[in-house]
Amino acid sequence: MHPTPDSTIQHIALAIFVLALVHTFAAKQFERLSHRFPRHAGLFHLLGEIEVVFGFWAIVLIMVMGLMGGGDQALTYAESRNYTEPLFVFVVMVVAASRPILRTVIWAVDGMARVVPLPTSVASAWLGLAAVPLLGSLITEPAAMTIAALMLVPQIFKTNVPEPLKYLALGVLFVNISIGGTLTSYAAPPVLMVAATWQWDSAFMFAHFGWKAAIAVVVNANIAAFVLRKHLHAPAPDGNAVEAPVPWTVVLVHLALLAGVVLLAHHPVAFLGLFLMFLGFSQAYEKHQSPLIIKEALLVAFFLAGLVVLGGLQGWWLQPIVSSLEPLALFFGALGLTAITDNAALTYLGSLISGISDESKYMLVAGAVAGGGLTVIANAPNPAGVALLKRGFEDESIGVGGLLLGALGPTAVAAAALLLL
Repeated sequence: MHPTPDSTIQHIALAIFVLALVHTFAAKQFERLSHRFPRHAGLFHLLGEIEVVFGFWAIVLIMVMGLMGGGDQALTYAESRNYTEPLFVFVVMVVAASRPILRTVIWAVDGMARVVPLPTSVASAWLGLAAVPLLGSLITEPAAMTIAALMLVPQIFKTNVPEPLKYLALGVLFVNISIGGTLTSYAAPPVLMVAATWQWDSAFMFAHFGWKAAIAVVVNANIAAFVLRKHLHAPAPDGNAVEAPVPWTVVLVHLALLAGVVLLAHHPVAFLGLFLMFLGFSQAYEKHQSPLIIKEALLVAFFLAGLVVLGGLQGWWLQPIVSSLEPLALFFGALGLTAITDNAALTYLGSLISGISDESKYMLVAGAVAGGGLTVIANAPNPAGVALLKRGFEDESIGVGGLLLGALGPTAVAAAALLLL
């Protein structure tokens, strides 16, 4: 019996998804090939951009669907997907990385670092790895990732820090961002996917997830700061870069626009309108701005949009796995599956299972957020971190294996906190 066209497309989509995963793991090798074969350096550099991988293979999938079922079918599928999250991450990255907001956060962190009974550089790094990820429960995880990454670049992700330590810091950052957004019901994508269906409000999240996640965040940050302490020094001042102070009125406008974007995160027409206002205001007060990270944010949005397209045809094999597992097995299954699928997609599939027990609900979400730092695709904000931090690594690219190893310890801490406390 021949498979139906729909099942054929599903199997092709799975094959392309696997190719995209393999490509993700091989991305660093393409960067090395760009140095060995300078004649084709541009092509290899493009293929070595992790942010390009899933968007590229999503285009391949749509082209295959068009060849097999016609252009109308392919376009209908592509247009049926929900691209709100990629659009939101794009907007919030650009706004959160603007100089008025970034300088305000750094000013606040520096003030707190002077109060903490630790060397200022160590305290500042600790706050970037702990306080900012927890702040993600208010400003959303993508915004927290953007701010934390830009704060930590001059402290940790620099050439004189050994690569293994940078991967440890990266793993801690990714894991802490993933679990740090669970103090509320709207900030973490995997929680957001189930909150309305399962009637989980912010009070529920804090009582069942938030305090445990906060403990794990602090433990992970403590370990990272201790291991990195000998390499943490105040960034050398750049004598050529003299930035004019940002007026408080400009800061307030930026903060108001960021708050508006966060509050309207599920309404793309509205937050894109605010983004256009932000662009206009930034242009009007250009002297108080640094160059906006439009390119980096677009690449991240391209990555996430590709994941949306490819992930939309993976439910046929993922959902049976999720629905067949007992609670404890579901926790570890979700933790492992998150490494190869977006954790929000995983919890969304779980929300479609009728009659799922409360214990299984908890285990599914706990495993999904605990594993959110293992790979680039595990959690929606991770590509943003990669885009902003990769220049601090060898070959200006982040190895998937290095990230996985760096995240194993922090993931174990997060898993233990969510499972045992």
